[in-house]
Amino acid sequence: MGFFTEMFARPRPQEHQRYRAALALLNAMSNADRADIGIKPADFPRIAREMSVR
Repeated sequence: MGFFTEMFARPRPQEHQRYRAALALLNAMSNADRADIGIKPADFPRIAREMSVR
């Protein structure tokens, strides 16, 4: 049980928060916006990872 306490008590790295924010931004885009820049929902995790590292 101590493992779970430590795992959830640690602060999350900033990259994780930026990843979640980038993913939320991508999900908020309309289909027309996505078509304009040529991305598909399957690309979201990769793009969000790239955005979070920057």
